[in-house]
Amino acid sequence: MKEEKIPTRQSYGEALAILGEKNKDVVVLDADLAGATKSEIFKKAFPDRFFDMGIAEQDMIGTAAGMSTCGKIPYASTFAVFAAGRAYDQIRSSVCYPNLNVKICGSHAGVTVGEDGATHQMLEDINMMKALPNMKVFCPSDDTQTKWLVNEVSKVNGPCYIRTARLASPVIYDENEKFEIGKAVQIGDGNDGTIFAVGICVSQAIIAQEKLKEKGINVRVVDMFSLKPVDKEMILKCANETKKLISVEDHSVIGGLGSIIADVLTENCPTKLVKLGIKDRFGESGKGAELVEKFEIDSNAIIKEFIND
Repeated sequence: MKEEKIPTRQSYGEALAILGEKNKDVVVLDADLAGATKSEIFKKAFPDRFFDMGIAEQDMIGTAAGMSTCGKIPYASTFAVFAAGRAYDQIRSSVCYPNLNVKICGSHAGVTVGEDGATHQMLEDINMMKALPNMKVFCPSDDTQTKWLVNEVSKVNGPCYIRTARLASPVIYDENEKFEIGKAVQIGDGNDGTIFAVGICVSQAIIAQEKLKEKGINVRVVDMFSLKPVDKEMILKCANETKKLISVEDHSVIGGLGSIIADVLTENCPTKLVKLGIKDRFGESGKGAELVEKFEIDSNAIIKEFIND
């Protein structure tokens, strides 16, 4: 893991501009937040293929749906709380039901939005999006993975939801790393436990992994960036090979990564899973890094689960 830190929302914007150069059918829509979602990078490169819909998220999704029927590949961007929340009906009925080729980016997700506070800290979007038929759901962990994902979903014919963060996170992967939709990434091969993580929590899991190794506890980290489709084989492999299973996410413990893993375990290999995430409550205003610690989704919280076992 490198010292360099980059917000995945920045990676999203940069990747859009690169993709736009390669694929002339790509268009980008935003809802008056292009500076924050970083879709403004695409706007500067291709102003004729960028559409600012104003504070009208429902209209943005409907317009994106219409564009997709004309052969375009629309990427619609706004804060996750507005994308998954305010425009849910349009995503459900106008995108997923007809299975249209629309890519939605919900940025500024989780408590790491920080000072914007509880109203803007979307903690339910993974749960909401994964419940929709035809929708694929992703939560990349670093710059490299995000850029690969933005390009890769352009090749997928159907709805996709990408969750990005405001808080800068370490670069985990080099440019030669191989990813695959529906396949998790295993980091390390310890048998004392598995830490399943997504988004900004992957770097926290790696920090915990390194500190636990110093104490003689060897664990593996599994980056579950592909939430739907999910890598069932990896989950069951880790359940059979390691002594303890933990999930950690900047999302509610209800319906997020932990619930996805628990569903797989319940059906195939009943095993105890410790779920670290936001405990059925709203977030609060504060600095992103401090909230990660307060809500116990940081490396120290992970370590405690192994030390106090």
